[in-house]
Amino acid sequence: MTDRFDMTGKVALITGGSRGLGRAMALGFAEAGADVAIVSRKIESCEETAAEVEALGRSALPYACHVGHWDELDGLVTAVIERFGKIDVLVNNAGMSPLYPSLDQVSEELFDKVVGVNLKGPFRLSALVGKHMSEGDGGSIINVSSTASVNPSPGSEPYGAAKAGLNSITRSMAYAYGPTVRVNCIMAGPFMTDISKAWDLEAFEQRAKETIPMQRGGQPDEVIGAALYLASGASSFTTGAILAVDGGSH
Repeated sequence: MTDRFDMTGKVALITGGSRGLGRAMALGFAEAGADVAIVSRKIESCEETAAEVEALGRSALPYACHVGHWDELDGLVTAVIERFGKIDVLVNNAGMSPLYPSLDQVSEELFDKVVGVNLKGPFRLSALVGKHMSEGDGGSIINVSSTASVNPSPGSEPYGAAKAGLNSITRSMAYAYGPTVRVNCIMAGPFMTDISKAWDLEAFEQRAKETIPMQRGGQPDEVIGAALYLASGASSFTTGAILAVDGGSH
């Protein structure tokens, strides 16, 4: 059974891969045998996670890139293919949701940044990598969405709207690149990553007991099982799926 989740010889590209859920997935994939390209805006944090991947006996490529900048993505894909020869798995994990005092004070710049990182970047990267995969041996694209895409999201409306768009292109690209490329989405609930440091944790824990069946937020490594399933041959008949990993909170 474990052979179905084996990623030996596979190459995974993970955006937002240096911390939080991205780092957890990078290490999980490496433990399953994959080589990993780790992408974020800061090369230093990419290099730190790359060293952790290499300590597991796999190869890693740290790469600094802003996924919201359309013209940087061609170079990213080229660099990964030049290093590893292919891309078998793409994880569109990078995201951002800046705070704002009120809806009328959401600036055009903030709105465009949120949509750029959470929707525009994943669209462009999926198009580039999906084309590469479909011309080769196929592959798996995994988008990381949020329960904000389906639940009211006071305080993060642009983010929720962008993630809803990501759910939508997941389904459409499953048709566009099938049958050899599978496109799925992890709809993540509240995880205790760096972003949770800005929360009122006491209020969150109380709310979790009342509104989340698991009565808590998730730990980053609790996303690995779902990611490994969607990345590997274990999900060979799964595409266009939006898999909630949220403790039941959606």
